[in-house]
Amino acid sequence: MSTSPARIQTPRHVAIVMDGNGRWARRRLMPRMVGHKYGVDALVRCIDACIERGIEYLTVFAFSSENWKRPEEEVSGLMGLVSVVVSKYLVKMIGDGVRIRIIGDRVGVPESVLRAWDDAEARTRNNTRITVSVAFNYGGRWDVVQAARRAMLDGVGPEALDEESLSRYMSLAYAPDPDLFIRTGGEVRISNFLLWQLAYAEMVFTDCLWPDFDPAALDVALADYARRDRRYGRIKPEAV
Repeated sequence: MSTSPARIQTPRHVAIVMDGNGRWARRRLMPRMVGHKYGVDALVRCIDACIERGIEYLTVFAFSSENWKRPEEEVSGLMGLVSVVVSKYLVKMIGDGVRIRIIGDRVGVPESVLRAWDDAEARTRNNTRITVSVAFNYGGRWDVVQAARRAMLDGVGPEALDEESLSRYMSLAYAPDPDLFIRTGGEVRISNFLLWQLAYAEMVFTDCLWPDFDPAALDVALADYARRDRRYGRIKPEAV
């Protein structure tokens, strides 16, 4: 079994763009939806591994606000997959102490998907071992705009609006900002994911396609993170 980095170096919050499901399937001459189904299994493995390593928060990019532009058949398949995933894995998540939170714009999302998410959130509300946030119909720019709108509706005026006050209205206000960002699939960009929250996150990009991402791959990213010097804009001591 792989060994995680020293506990003191373990990030509290890991954020992941789970990229490469379609390419994984295509390389095996399979439909893209098969890749998405194997991607769900990879997510469950990742949640288990995060629990074992003491990670408190995991946020994953499941469906972006731009993903509606994909072929209608694939979008429909992804929507249908939500209910299947909840029915298949929810009991396990409850038993493992996972709290599920959904972040993203609910407008335009099918009622069946909303009901599945509501059920998952309600039945895991009291779990405390790890909080898994699923970004669904989410975009980082949307998140900033919705936060600003909610702040204004609450009467927060221009003179009172600062980073701290706006942060309270962001989708992940209940969690610390991610310490580590991982993107699989070989692309080197964040694709409108958690633009506000990733300001000081350490970033790891890997060519591993998401369905192949396993605890060993997570440990590689954690080991890379453990070697980083997180200064948050401060000067290195030897440079003073």
